[in-house]
Amino acid sequence: MWPGPADPDYGVFVAQVAERLLGRGHEILPAVVDHRGGSPSKQLRLARQAVAQALRGRPDVVYAHYLVPAGAVAAAAAIAARAPLVLTAHGRDVRNVAERRAIRVATSAAVRRARTVIAVSGWLRDDLCRQLPAARGKTEVIDCGVDLARFVPRDRDEARAALGLRDLPGPLVAFVGGLEERKNVVRLRDAVLAIPDATLLVVGDGPLRNELCASDKIRPVGRVPHDRVPDYIAAADVLALPSLVEPFGQVLLEAMAMERPVLATSVGGPAEFVTPEAGALADPYDVASIRAGLERAIALGVPNPAGRRVAGEHDLDAQVARIEAVLQGRE
Repeated sequence: MWPGPADPDYGVFVAQVAERLLGRGHEILPAVVDHRGGSPSKQLRLARQAVAQALRGRPDVVYAHYLVPAGAVAAAAAIAARAPLVLTAHGRDVRNVAERRAIRVATSAAVRRARTVIAVSGWLRDDLCRQLPAARGKTEVIDCGVDLARFVPRDRDEARAALGLRDLPGPLVAFVGGLEERKNVVRLRDAVLAIPDATLLVVGDGPLRNELCASDKIRPVGRVPHDRVPDYIAAADVLALPSLVEPFGQVLLEAMAMERPVLATSVGGPAEFVTPEAGALADPYDVASIRAGLERAIALGVPNPAGRRVAGEHDLDAQVARIEAVLQGRE
């Protein structure tokens, strides 16, 4: 995944790691997919590009984000270059292992070939190791980090004025992400509608967008470039991500870095960093639990410096230094 002209928000968390590695003096030969959708032929183009880069550039290490198809492609490139392989698992790629035998076989082969596998949370590492014993003993936990210079505390009232949200009657709940079943946006909608005077600001797009346009308490924005995301987080009283399962939750850290309390799912990685001082966890299948979690998070107030203190432990530069060590075989 990589940002492209049509999808500038696609794979931003991968691109920011690459940018920092370049800044640390490394050379990168990219092989990427830079748009959503399209036919499976884009994966064939990725494979040709990766193997060509490996043969031409003779890299010291091949590094892939997502286990399949990118990890399987990278395994072929690593063999062509006679180089070690490092993989990062992000979540859906691990869930896919249990769904189709062909994916399980390809993922298992890539993981066996890898010198190291990086998982973005301890929860995801444990899930991967349960499903693929080959990952045991070679999997490190390193998330993609948060850019503390980009996601900084900002004045809420000024942000609302800039977005035309100055006159809201009560708390503003922001959601940033894909409007799909896993992100649980319909239950979030119902929880917000049950809070007097609350408004739900929806930043993103997806198949459930029509479910989020039926009330004046919902403000749909659509998909925005990643560099605009801080504008919307800054306007919020709480950032909500009550996914049915969330392997990590990058946007939660971004909101916490901006001193906004968060509401996160209790299923997956967020419980590893969302403390009671920084936000609340909720049962994603229970609208009443989501509502109660939102109310606890809102009560923390804005600004909420406890969140930025936690986010500081996931500083992008520190996480990239850890990834660098893995790539150089120093982990």
